[in-house]
Amino acid sequence: MLDQATYTPRLKAAYQSKLRAAMKEEFGYKNDMQIPRLDKIVLNMGVGEAVKDTKKVKQASEELGQIAGQKAVITKAKKSIAGFRVREEMPLGCKVTLRGDRMYEFLDRLINVALPRVRDFRGVKPSFDGRGNFAMGLKEHIVFTEIDFDKVDEILGMDIIICTTAKTDAEGKALLKLFNMPFNA
Repeated sequence: MLDQATYTPRLKAAYQSKLRAAMKEEFGYKNDMQIPRLDKIVLNMGVGEAVKDTKKVKQASEELGQIAGQKAVITKAKKSIAGFRVREEMPLGCKVTLRGDRMYEFLDRLINVALPRVRDFRGVKPSFDGRGNFAMGLKEHIVFTEIDFDKVDEILGMDIIICTTAKTDAEGKALLKLFNMPFNA
């Protein structure tokens, strides 16, 4: 069993020992506090089938909790939309925000385990928001090893947003490249 007091995630240790120095050298930061770091990772699952069956949101929430390692929050509709048969406060999806050690553990599993299991994987498209935050989508949540393929009723997609403290997209991309994010361009 791991001793939680002395355990440091692999990517966090790599960031502290090597990646910070590489970023400082590449961008010429004068102060260590200017060096970009990971802030949080947000996982989001929208469940379109929830309009017909609210049990699907509970199932998605449990599966997202298994992937993230912490309980997922069920998201609800803010207002009614008759065309989509959505009522106010109707559960429509779930989300998890990861910080600290869990964030580094998830990123490690995403890059080294889940993404290589995606069918016809040729790298992820660099999709930044202008402030160094990266967003990507997965069509199948079953690429994570925590999900038992036989117990899954429906394959769901998920959004993964990696928030950094970088000021520009170039800094954010350089940081994620140092974490071995497989960009295709």
